[in-house]
Amino acid sequence: MIPATKTPVFISFDYDNDAALKDLLVGQAANSRSPFFIADWSIKKATNGWKIDAKRRIQRSRVVIVICGRHTSKAVGVATEIEIAKEVGVRYVLLRGYKDGKIERPGGTSWVFDTMYDWTWDNMRRLTDMRPWWKRIRWA
Repeated sequence: MIPATKTPVFISFDYDNDAALKDLLVGQAANSRSPFFIADWSIKKATNGWKIDAKRRIQRSRVVIVICGRHTSKAVGVATEIEIAKEVGVRYVLLRGYKDGKIERPGGTSWVFDTMYDWTWDNMRRLTDMRPWWKRIRWA
């Protein structure tokens, strides 16, 4: 059973190039201290109804984590999932998949308005904590 305080997330990633990164994020979500759990992730095969299925999956989430890798700008499915997230009002965050080398932004994102975050435990905790601000205050 998943505690009510954990945030459901949808993972968007380049299936052809970054599936291993998705597996790492799934592993991180399994940690008992993780503030999020994986509600679902990108669909591998683009069938006739995949966009409807993706929309349903994204709507079950509170945050879409977009793993950005070396070829993400060419991943049409990732760009589509971001558009769906915007359409249904689900927040999305860009997560740098690799520490070094060139990392590409997905289509439909902005250099000005869409920050790409480093994949750190603190960032993951902060980016997926959807509690109201008054519940995040730590009293000494």
